[in-house]
Amino acid sequence: MSTQNYQVFWQEALKQLSEEYKSNGKEDEFKIWFKMDYVEDHDNVIVVNVPSEFLKIQMMSRGYVEQIKSKLMEITGQSDFSIEIQYNNATPVSTPVPSQEKVEVKSSKKEEKKTDKKETSGKHHPQLMEKFTFENFVPGDNNNYAYSATLAAAKNPGKSDTLNPILLYGGVGLGKTHLMQSLGNYIYQHDEKAKICFISSENFFNEFYYSLQNNQMNKFKNKYRNYDVFLFDDIQFLIGKESLQEECFHTFNGLMEHHAQMVFTCDRPINELKGIEDRLKTRFSSGVCIDLKPPSYENRIAIIRKKLEIEKKVIRNDVVEYIAKNIQMNVRDLEASIKKIVGYQDLIQTEVTIEIAQDLLKDTISEATGNAVSMETILKVVADIENTSIADIKGKGRSKRLAETRHIAIYVARELLEYSYSELGGEFGGRDHTTILSAYNGIADRIKTDPSFEKRIKDIVNSIKEYKKI
Repeated sequence: MSTQNYQVFWQEALKQLSEEYKSNGKEDEFKIWFKMDYVEDHDNVIVVNVPSEFLKIQMMSRGYVEQIKSKLMEITGQSDFSIEIQYNNATPVSTPVPSQEKVEVKSSKKEEKKTDKKETSGKHHPQLMEKFTFENFVPGDNNNYAYSATLAAAKNPGKSDTLNPILLYGGVGLGKTHLMQSLGNYIYQHDEKAKICFISSENFFNEFYYSLQNNQMNKFKNKYRNYDVFLFDDIQFLIGKESLQEECFHTFNGLMEHHAQMVFTCDRPINELKGIEDRLKTRFSSGVCIDLKPPSYENRIAIIRKKLEIEKKVIRNDVVEYIAKNIQMNVRDLEASIKKIVGYQDLIQTEVTIEIAQDLLKDTISEATGNAVSMETILKVVADIENTSIADIKGKGRSKRLAETRHIAIYVARELLEYSYSELGGEFGGRDHTTILSAYNGIADRIKTDPSFEKRIKDIVNSIKEYKKI
């Protein structure tokens, strides 16, 4: 294609995407994230400019680049092109379209190689899994803070009081171990002399017990109190093990005196760990504690695309969307589903259609959605707990008590379902986007400052989840 053709198709792709986002009540989302200026194209590479490196990373990780790529393929019937994303370093071509553009994953690889030359040294730490790197982690709204914090700590290990230690907590398969090991791999690639330890609390206990039984505690202490980087997985295993907690306490103090970078993971917030000494909990939470939540739909799409890119595999877009819509809580299940689809394609040598995918994944999806939450469930449980009716929650009543109940239901629905603010407005009596956003933000702000209210919301959420199990 000529330069002019690419520019014209680029503008049309943005125009169509803008209209689609607007019709789905997501006009603001489009304006925020599709901020790219067409610069030029050459050799089937479209070059675009974005305002900042942060925006570039976010647009790629959230899957917006893939959306434009797909739209361009749909318009042009071609797929042999890529996008190079620059930031604040090019003169954009004036375009009359609804703001900005992007296309695929090829972004500025030259740029990345410049900043992290040592990353490709090829050395592999024996305790760390090579696949766990920051490059193949997909940040999103659910884990951006954790990603940014661990990357910052990796670049300056042990230097920040705020980022040392880091405690990552959340459910299974949400990326805690990935980020922890990414930090270790990053440091090792930049400094092969760094003494790095990755160990689960269970293995730590086994070694501690063996050392105790064989009079080798001095050796044990000298080993674990002199690392430069200490990565400790699943601290919930320490519950009820008093002698192990005592040793962990002194190990922590020794590492802190050594200015070692520490990262801990846990399956729940630190204050919910009963049976662990307060002084040890204080040590674990003395830096930053970060909650990793299940990925959003957009982030799940991006995770699937990234996995396929790494494996150099392709599956149909409707199959990608089917997986993302039905596997909501666990990245490991997403990856297992991709593996099953790709394995079938490779074995049978035929493309997996949506019908085949539904059959292949029926057991996985049945498990994943068995306790799925619906709007009906949320409204029923909130109405029962708050002693009101679903009709009143959806209605026009404005009493202080009823308004609070309605706002709670809106907040919980937004947290548990894949609904936009406009879609929620439709569910709650036809209220507009602004009203729903204000209600959600009001509850979110109150949760941050009122512990008893936070517990109240958590109890409601737990009741909703338990309701589906009955």
